Amino acid sequence: MPEGWLEGKTAVVTGSGRGIGRGIAMLFAAEGAKVVVVDPGVNMDGSGGESGPAQEVVDEIKSAGGEAVASLEYVGKMDAGERIIQTCLDNYGRLDIVVNVAGILRDRMVFNMTHEEWDAVITTHLKGHFSTIKPASILMRQQRYGRIINFTSVSGLMGNAGQANYAAAKAGIAGMTRVVARDLGRYGVTCNAISPGANTRMTQSVPDSARQMRARAGIQASGSGSAAVAAERAGTAPPNQNTAEAIAPMVAYLASDLAWNINGQIFHCQGGTVSVMHHPLAWKSIYKPGMWQLDELDDIIPRAVVNDTRNPAPPGPDVEVPGRPKPEEAPSA
Repeated sequence: MPEGWLEGKTAVVTGSGRGIGRGIAMLFAAEGAKVVVVDPGVNMDGSGGESGPAQEVVDEIKSAGGEAVASLEYVGKMDAGERIIQTCLDNYGRLDIVVNVAGILRDRMVFNMTHEEWDAVITTHLKGHFSTIKPASILMRQQRYGRIINFTSVSGLMGNAGQANYAAAKAGIAGMTRVVARDLGRYGVTCNAISPGANTRMTQSVPDSARQMRARAGIQASGSGSAAVAAERAGTAPPNQNTAEAIAPMVAYLASDLAWNINGQIFHCQGGTVSVMHHPLAWKSIYKPGMWQLDELDDIIPRAVVNDTRNPAPPGPDVEVPGRPKPEEAPSA
């Protein structure tokens, strides 16, 4: 590889005015890429907007000797996605890499969530990925080269209370990543996804009440099996273990020429830990010729199929659940 792993490449990085996206844009530029820094400067719920964050990253890249240009487009609109890609072409003449980081949060328990909160998150995350991938895929297919790196989440892969909209979008992104990899792989284009673990503006925006609720339900730990989290809990993690910048190296590697044969994969990245996620596959199966009867299923499903699974949020003891065995009465004195 050349001195700069991305020397001569051009890249679009959405959501790169702050946090993880900023770290990626900065590392890309340091490795020789010309970067379109895409960020409308909105708040975490998608409101507002300012040019400051994107332009500040551009100025920082330029002051370090790199090349970058700002785009203030909102990724949730198809014509905006096309303009983002065109910005790269207009400024640098070609498109090599697209990294989709942009996102918002509007957390709410599903029974309280409004359709506006649902639509806003689905649009920004899921449609926002498609809005850049669609025009980029046309160019990359024609030029027989390209790297697309998406951002999913543990919330979408494993679930997180109060995030039905966010989880649906992120699960959709994981599925879309696998399909885009199949659609474009034969043309020399790869598509992978990152499930990040980092302390960012987005994670800091989650209310303490939501964190406490998830912890009580045992849900927050559902995606915390990584060595990075274990080290943090044990107090042995190095300083700044879970910074947003720690995600960037794996993204840069996937964007490089050496990652030509890594396609359709999802990587969990947190601090110094990089894990490839296992694709959803059948775990345990039962079979009989013909149709199952209900009494047969009642006998075999709990015993042989779901016996090693866990209810992530079982009903409390104060809830009367039909079918749940009642606790044995204490023997009388």
